Amino acid sequence: MNNDENKIKKFTDLYAWQEGYRLVLMVYKNTEQFPEKERYSIVDQMRRAAVSLTSNIAEGFSRRSSKEKNRFYCMAQASLVELQNQFIIFRDVGYLTDNEFKVISDQSVTTNKILSGLLKATKDKRFES
Repeated sequence: MNNDENKIKKFTDLYAWQEGYRLVLMVYKNTEQFPEKERYSIVDQMRRAAVSLTSNIAEGFSRRSSKEKNRFYCMAQASLVELQNQFIIFRDVGYLTDNEFKVISDQSVTTNKILSGLLKATKDKRFES
């Protein structure tokens, strides 16, 4: 197999972005069922955090220096942790069932693990000569 075939050429090739995107879609789907009274507060905040996750991964990918990449990937991780906090709250107030919470929470953990690996790889590159 050609090494070029496995090369990451665009941000959508990153596993961290792909898993984050799955999470974004889950957030949009799950928040559709939230009460109308929450539309402009909780729902918007949650969706902004989800979109921020993948947007920061995409922007980090476009940066040239490892330091800049790392900064955007760290912001993506902060948005992810914000979402994880919101999932707990929304489960506890009854907007997510235990099963919905488990599915979306598991996806956030998967995304976090992959994003952590991307951060580590980017950080390690800063120390290469």
